[in-house]
Amino acid sequence: MNDDQIHASIEQLVGEEHELWQREGDGTATEEDRERLKAIAVSLDQCWDLLRQRRARRRAGLDPDTAEGRSARVVENYEQ
Repeated sequence: MNDDQIHASIEQLVGEEHELWQREGDGTATEEDRERLKAIAVSLDQCWDLLRQRRARRRAGLDPDTAEGRSARVVENYEQ
């Protein structure tokens, strides 16, 4: 996945996330919507992680295409 594809995925996920938050705010969200919000948050974290990896590799003079997506378990357990 290249940078443009990652950005497109982020935009799509954010759009879906906004729709679901709107439902939550309207009081019409279902439990399925809430579960999807959790899944979207993880997917966004994975996308941002992959984008950061690609940028770091590029700055280091390495091939950004060698960056690999990390599992949800890994990205969700980063210490901040």
